Amino acid sequence: MPLADHIPTLDDRTFDDIMTEVRTRISRYTPEWKPVWTDLNDNDPGITLTQVFAWMSEMLLYRMNKVPELNYLKFLQLLGIELNPAGPATAEIAFPVKADYAADTVIVPKGTQVSAQASDGGAPVIFETERTLTAFTAQLASVQVYDSYAYSLATDANTDAAQGFEPFGPLARDDSALLLGFDYAGDFPHLTELNLAFSSVPSESQSAAYQCGFPGTPAFGPAVLVWEYWDGEDWIKLDLLKDETLALTRSGHIYLKTPAKGKMQTDVIGAESAMLYWIRGRVTQSQYENPPQLLAVRTNTVGATQAETLRDEVLGGSDGRRDQVLTLSRTPVLAGSLHLEVDQGDGFVEWTEVEDFFGSSPTDLHYILDRTSGEIRFGDGVNGDIPVANVSNPSANVVAREYRVGGGLRGNVPAGAISNLVTTIDGLDTSGIANLMEAVGGRDEETMDEAKKRAPYTIQSRCRAVTTADFELFASQAANIKRAKALPLYHPDFPTVKVPGVVTVIVVPDSNSDMPTPSEGTLRTVCAYLDQRRLLTTEVYVVKPTYQKVEVTAEVTANDDADVGVVKTAIEDALSTYFHPLKGGEDGLGWPFGGTIYYSRVYQQIFEVDGVQSIQSLTITLDDEDQPAYQDVPLGPVSLLYNDQNDISTNYSFEATNA
Repeated sequence: MPLADHIPTLDDRTFDDIMTEVRTRISRYTPEWKPVWTDLNDNDPGITLTQVFAWMSEMLLYRMNKVPELNYLKFLQLLGIELNPAGPATAEIAFPVKADYAADTVIVPKGTQVSAQASDGGAPVIFETERTLTAFTAQLASVQVYDSYAYSLATDANTDAAQGFEPFGPLARDDSALLLGFDYAGDFPHLTELNLAFSSVPSESQSAAYQCGFPGTPAFGPAVLVWEYWDGEDWIKLDLLKDETLALTRSGHIYLKTPAKGKMQTDVIGAESAMLYWIRGRVTQSQYENPPQLLAVRTNTVGATQAETLRDEVLGGSDGRRDQVLTLSRTPVLAGSLHLEVDQGDGFVEWTEVEDFFGSSPTDLHYILDRTSGEIRFGDGVNGDIPVANVSNPSANVVAREYRVGGGLRGNVPAGAISNLVTTIDGLDTSGIANLMEAVGGRDEETMDEAKKRAPYTIQSRCRAVTTADFELFASQAANIKRAKALPLYHPDFPTVKVPGVVTVIVVPDSNSDMPTPSEGTLRTVCAYLDQRRLLTTEVYVVKPTYQKVEVTAEVTANDDADVGVVKTAIEDALSTYFHPLKGGEDGLGWPFGGTIYYSRVYQQIFEVDGVQSIQSLTITLDDEDQPAYQDVPLGPVSLLYNDQNDISTNYSFEATNA
């Protein structure tokens, strides 16, 4: 039984409950007044006194019942759990260039501000670009898919595919490619960064990970892509500067460096009849768990954050006292954006933000920032230095050189809303500036109820993988992992020997395959994620699952009013689902690692299908070997099952009789 069931409510009586109880006790505790006190209505003076008593009692009970909640909050505070501040929304904003612009590129500086009208009718929501964008005058005119056999047009440059398209075809084989054709009258921009924005179809199955204190871990793609350009005769390799998409498996940007002037040549390629400049991304090594799907490919697009940058704000002067507190004028503050400087007589020096002063020495120039309230707290001279009062600048020696504010649900504006360029940039087509998809990620400050739900997970592991449950939890957060199984003392090279200090984690990706198998990139991503969270003395291995093939051969008699074809298909679907590593098992959460195949349960799976009258025979085959009839079938210690075909024979009872 959970502990919550044992937590008592000190007293849940209300004012009405107390008054009802008092009225029933009047005759018992005041018998001498019984002949006289017969009016128990509200107009009686005695009832008025009892009402005052009930009101005071209810107030006391309310305060007493707050004691458990107060203790709980103080406990969370002791552990350092605070409410997460509001988070900013993010969006991808397109900056199209005028078609008749003389230059081949336009520079959009980092921090360019674009505003959107807020849905609540308040002040406009400001978004700032996160990096410098080199916008091309050349227009993306064609997007083609080459599935290693044939070319096909995916979508044009100005229309998103409603359901998405597969950039490498449905199988994403080696040598499949995504081709991008650019229309431009002059020479293609040379030795310039080409920013390609890819919007992938969002995954509904990936569970959200709760906030952890570690920095981001490296992630590795499930395939190897090579980017190339057409020189009129052959495909030549392009310089890849950065790939944020993990081989087009998630939304992000790919940055390429265009070749020297005159290298790229226009041509007619594939299913496109126009003369265009061509760039392609070709798969050289494919290990996709699921073929990638894209909603759109865009140029001249850059990421922006719901934020506004403030500079050179004077916060006040230090008076030399311990635990000084100064406050920023705007909130909420974005994480890591505050640059604070203090002039202690020798010029302004930057101080460093820390989460707490526990590790700060008396000389460390540290401060703590409450991003929600904007309060800046300095040390006490024991943990963290005390800013010295500056007699030559007594009221203005603490300055916030730069910080960014923003966040909240109001930043989740719809597509097309971010369209008002705050500053002018020559060459841009201001009428086409917009976010092509809705802004996402904006959230208000965490509520108390949400913090209470988060607290047990935070306390459970504190971002450290110690128990097997910790390893399984973190593995499922590291990548597109549906299931994970941690094996303590198990070394993949010595499976029969218990090796102290070793933990092997089996990961199963979220895939539509009958045998979901993680790519090498996924294994490396999970391994890097666990490596930051393991104990120093723990040796961690991340491996693919081991599968054993199961087939069922059965002769089934259907009801006379059933369709034998439908019954046969339903049985095959039921068995395929039952043995599936992600959807199978008794609970529908996946076949258990090393779980025994119980003959009676397989029999029941078939018999539960509508239209089944009886089962004449049933044989289970494991790894192409028929198993003894009517006996359970054991698996390897950590094996999973896959079932791609079964031999089901269905007929009617009268056919069996005639036979």
